[in-house]
Amino acid sequence: MLCTRLTNARFVTMDPDHPVAHDLGVWRGRIVGLDEAVTSLPAREVIDLQGATVLPGFIDAHVHLAWTGFKRNTPSIAGCTRVEEVLALVEETVTRRGEPGDWVSIAGYDQRALGRHLTAAELDRVSHGRKVFMLHDSGHGCVVNSAVLELLPAGLPHENGFLAEAAMGAARALRLPHSQADLAEAIGRAARTCLAEGVTTCAEAGIGGTLFGHSPVELGAYQLAREEGLLPLRVQLMVSADRLRTVAAHEADGIPRALDLGLRTGFGDDRLSVGALKVFTDGGMMARTAALSSPYEGLDHAGEVQDDPEVLADTIVDGHLAGWQLAVHAIGDRAADIALDALERAQRLRPRPGARHRIEHAGLIRPDQLPRFARLGVSAVVQPHFLRSFGDDYAAIMGEERAPWLYRGRAFLDHGIPLVGSSDRPVTDGSPLRAVQFMVERASGSGQVIGPDEGITVDEALYAYTVAGAFACRLEDSVGSLTPGKRADLVVLGDDPRRVGASRIGDIEVVATYVDGREATGKSAS
Repeated sequence: MLCTRLTNARFVTMDPDHPVAHDLGVWRGRIVGLDEAVTSLPAREVIDLQGATVLPGFIDAHVHLAWTGFKRNTPSIAGCTRVEEVLALVEETVTRRGEPGDWVSIAGYDQRALGRHLTAAELDRVSHGRKVFMLHDSGHGCVVNSAVLELLPAGLPHENGFLAEAAMGAARALRLPHSQADLAEAIGRAARTCLAEGVTTCAEAGIGGTLFGHSPVELGAYQLAREEGLLPLRVQLMVSADRLRTVAAHEADGIPRALDLGLRTGFGDDRLSVGALKVFTDGGMMARTAALSSPYEGLDHAGEVQDDPEVLADTIVDGHLAGWQLAVHAIGDRAADIALDALERAQRLRPRPGARHRIEHAGLIRPDQLPRFARLGVSAVVQPHFLRSFGDDYAAIMGEERAPWLYRGRAFLDHGIPLVGSSDRPVTDGSPLRAVQFMVERASGSGQVIGPDEGITVDEALYAYTVAGAFACRLEDSVGSLTPGKRADLVVLGDDPRRVGASRIGDIEVVATYVDGREATGKSAS
């Protein structure tokens, strides 16, 4: 007897052996069969989906759950376009929060809306003795007041209170880490948002690190979230390369640096597992810190790398030698060169054809870099929403020649490079359906078409958020398609993305999300 039979639906399985089905059977959280294999079997529960379209649950291969959850409960200046308006909101916030000497966090900072960066001196006027920390929406910088600057090491680079990359990390490190209980609650808040948009699996893009980590015991917070029923979807955890340390391993193992106990990609189960090792090579385009091979249009600099290129390369190689899958953050083309050079060196030292290394973002990739991606078997984990939300700005700062290379689609596929969809939530919108729409149309929010030759088909875009996402996360045996034997993770939609006009895809209703064959509501079974 089946646990559940889902019927009267158009199941778009993403499995070429059985592309479309009408019925789907579930037993103990797994798909046991489709159509005639299950139609006549008795079931404890039969759910009539009333003609809905059903897809495999979406996979967001790059997201920041804890940051998303905390940001939701943090006062924000998003939408402000005048400096005085921002300062008034900061003053209102600090007078309602804490006492003199306390820290006050404020979200939603983006200098582009103001035309320039705020300064520490301006924040000083409205801080009333608090330590003010305003995180840039990109996650790659912050603005702080003088009370914070005074605590930082002498000589730490900043621009009148704006701290980028490692300097921002130094400011973050001044504060006590979040408790595991607070982290678990934040993770749960973000997970419920993901579920509402049809996401059933995601990869948390860097725990325990200087830039995006929230605690040295952050992995434990995810375990706590699962134990407390706050983790209603599957989560894979990328570990920041900051956590690597020199180990005295046996010479036969060839492991120069590792996590304690040799922990590496693959540890865990199909609900919570350790994924790739996250290595940052550059910053972001919003903060103008993505490392380019020639300057930003209208500026006199080309971004920055996170460390000496040789140090970055050694970290990538050591991670590979320790057995990790690597997720290398590289937004600019100069950063991509560093990543590709290091991955090539790593594979030469110890060939691992099945390593499935990834380049996260791949925001600006030159034509000559595409064959290298393909030759190395590297996946491109892109964020289509970046161009949908910020495309006008990005196209302007790249200039006419480079703008078509932004967050490519068709060129990756034509070169045989796995194209993987993701959001980088909460940097911008996380909806997979709205991202699919952009991947087809290549239109920014204003309607500007950016790199029209990079547009792909609806089927290819859906593949990027299902099958390709599962492959990139090494979970293809469990999720990514509605195939017998895999977990019964699926999303019920109010219309078929393949049958409506491209401009309507992003507005399709997510009717329900199922994990392990049960409609997910934000609480999970452990």
